[in-house]
Amino acid sequence: MADGYPEHPIFPLGTVLFPDGQLPLRIFEPRYLDMVSTCLSGNSPFGVCLIRAGREVGVPATPFRIGTMAHIVDWDRTPEGLLAILVVGSGRFRLHETRVRADQLLVGRCEPIDEPATPVPTEYAALEGVLRRLMEGAPEVYAKVPRRPGDAWWLGYRLAEILPLPATRRQHLLELDDPLARLEEIARILRALELTRGSSSASREVGSEEPDGEN
Repeated sequence: MADGYPEHPIFPLGTVLFPDGQLPLRIFEPRYLDMVSTCLSGNSPFGVCLIRAGREVGVPATPFRIGTMAHIVDWDRTPEGLLAILVVGSGRFRLHETRVRADQLLVGRCEPIDEPATPVPTEYAALEGVLRRLMEGAPEVYAKVPRRPGDAWWLGYRLAEILPLPATRRQHLLELDDPLARLEEIARILRALELTRGSSSASREVGSEEPDGEN
């Protein structure tokens, strides 16, 4: 029953947060300033969900039901007086029984989604090399991100967040419960983007099917 799951604040955003991913946010609405204060004082997380309908500001948006728990790891005041925070994603969750508080903050019961350890199969090993090259292009972003070599979940999440994809495509990849299915979709996306062109060995390892079109 959803009643057995813990209730957390939900922050609907126009972007997708993945487990172990970092996301900088600027906070100015009173409901979210209060949320951040509560999370900092209690060392507690809040949920980040992509917006299905609505906007980030004003009336609470309707979120997708699969999101990622966010933990605040740093905060500061901007020169404009806004609150800047940096969050890191932990586990995915499934959102149940949402309600809107009097202060217009969306809260909901969050069912944790288990992700058992899954090694990267040989046929997807080339994706680790692709990710290394992509991460080297954004050293300031990934300098403090923990590395989990050989972990199919981690590899899929990092590629899903770094590749140039629309938010709904990222959300689809987040929602997949099979990490190998996620790697297969990413391999097809890479072939479509031709990011493996010029590396015949990588092309052979990630497969040779025709690329899918973008959603």
